[in-house]
Amino acid sequence: MHSLGRHILVEFFGCSSEILNDVPYIENSMRRAAQEAGATLISSVFHHFSPFGVSGVVVIQESHLAIHTWPEYRYAAVDLFTCGHAVNPWVSYNILKQAFQADHGSAIELNRGALELLEKSEVDLGELRDQVTQKLVEPKFSRSVWFTDRDENIALSIRHKGDRVFREKSPYQTVEIFDTYAYGKMLTVDNVVMCTEKDENAYHEMIVHVPMLLNPDIRRVLVIGGGDGGSVREILRHPQVEAVTMVEIDEVVVRASRQYLPSLSHALDDPKLNLIIGDGIRFMQAAASEAYDLIVIDSSDPVGPSEGLFSPSFYEQAHRCLKPGGVMTAQSESPRFNHAAFVDLVQCLRSIFGRDYVHCYLAFIPTYPTGMWSFTYSSKGGADPIRGFDRKRAAAFAAQENLQYYNADIHPAAFCLPTFVKNMLNG
Repeated sequence: MHSLGRHILVEFFGCSSEILNDVPYIENSMRRAAQEAGATLISSVFHHFSPFGVSGVVVIQESHLAIHTWPEYRYAAVDLFTCGHAVNPWVSYNILKQAFQADHGSAIELNRGALELLEKSEVDLGELRDQVTQKLVEPKFSRSVWFTDRDENIALSIRHKGDRVFREKSPYQTVEIFDTYAYGKMLTVDNVVMCTEKDENAYHEMIVHVPMLLNPDIRRVLVIGGGDGGSVREILRHPQVEAVTMVEIDEVVVRASRQYLPSLSHALDDPKLNLIIGDGIRFMQAAASEAYDLIVIDSSDPVGPSEGLFSPSFYEQAHRCLKPGGVMTAQSESPRFNHAAFVDLVQCLRSIFGRDYVHCYLAFIPTYPTGMWSFTYSSKGGADPIRGFDRKRAAAFAAQENLQYYNADIHPAAFCLPTFVKNMLNG
């Protein structure tokens, strides 16, 4: 041995762009590369880098393996540093080159701490050394792997347990489920949080019970989207409902939710539900006029398969399909995170339903970027969401159903918009 450690500086070129943006895959590959090289793992910390890419480090008893990726260039820079010569960093190099599907790689090995340049001194720790030696235990490996939902300027990161519970790429999007430490199972689509077990009640209770507790005669309901099943679960708490039709474009979302999110999806097997795997836009175009008392637009962000759910033509069809006095609620994005989409949708609905029949309201969902999320209540000449509100009925229902977010005080308060939101909508 001629040095204290070996340090390999690595560059991988022509890698898979998808892999280089995949935090769990990279973290698993880096851990495997360390283990198969003979290292003892201490901890790992990995997260998405803004706007994309992955940064992370695996700390080993013999030093570390670190990485930063640039998916847009199909390039990864890796740092392999091992103390002593019991661990072979070139084993790690070969594993990672294959894992990242690199066309080629280059590396420079440096000997760190050349012994001929060093003078070893005797250090006598005496009794302290003996006490520490008696307390030595095998290190316990810890993982810190993060999922990040972000745009160009804002990001929300949530720590999860490292390995995906579910991942499948459908014809429309990539559907994943992670097991998070703070929020339980989390469903994501194309790296955007859809819902978590811990805070999904805020979203689903507010999009459903606000309209339903204003009209006790709602019997026929249409849900567009909502493949996790949370909205259907809330709708079917109301015994007067006779039939629910749900149109979800992606079968994979439904299947993943049924398997891993039973607290949300259990109502998907209710006999009152007609579940259709199909395009909600086409379904609405073909649906009969004045067929529904309530339409719930439980869509994801206005990209990919949900983009058409934010168009004037879609909401004109929704208006046509509502019975007189009927109501539509839609998730309408975050006033802070998706400012333009939020304003455009509310203005679009005002032009179709009439300004006096469109009302924006808010809920607070910690795992959605900024925490503030909006819904829009639009009626076809139906009840005003404040003047038509029966507080006593709402309070009794919320208590009976043990609701976790909605209550008789939240209902009117949700329509009290901050000044900056009012200015957005009235500007």
